[in-house]
Amino acid sequence: MDAVNAEQTPAGLTHLRQDGSAQMVDVSAKAETTREATARATVQTTAEVMGLLGTGGLPKGDALAVARVAGIMAAKRTPELIPLCHPLPLSKVTVDFELEAESVAILATVKTRGVTGVEMEALTAASVAALSVYDMIKAVDKHAVLNDIKVLAKSGGKSGDWTL
Repeated sequence: MDAVNAEQTPAGLTHLRQDGSAQMVDVSAKAETTREATARATVQTTAEVMGLLGTGGLPKGDALAVARVAGIMAAKRTPELIPLCHPLPLSKVTVDFELEAESVAILATVKTRGVTGVEMEALTAASVAALSVYDMIKAVDKHAVLNDIKVLAKSGGKSGDWTL
């Protein structure tokens, strides 16, 4: 069945075989390179909550410290959460925050030396960090909104480097 696994569907979707069933893509022939991806997620809330977030004054404590650890842990668990992702030896994960008047942007960067990219790990880190921020602020703002989840940049691999 390896020949079937190597084929793509007519639409070019590598995670589907010709018959439409799911497959984990065979990456064994790909070159090992240093790969990095950065993703972003945003949590919109109120100015009052942002004041509490910036000073660590939330009822549950330091939301950003908790969210940073949650994002790092999530990047390492991506293949357990996203069914067709390959397990990768992550060499670096960073989760940083940009505080605005009524929102916090979460920026997650993930790096590896491997045969496939780390976009899903970066997206997972940013998303779970945003979920963690929401969990930490929901006692004071049940209407906070998570949005703008996207890959901002990637480097390494056959498709090359790009930035949004």
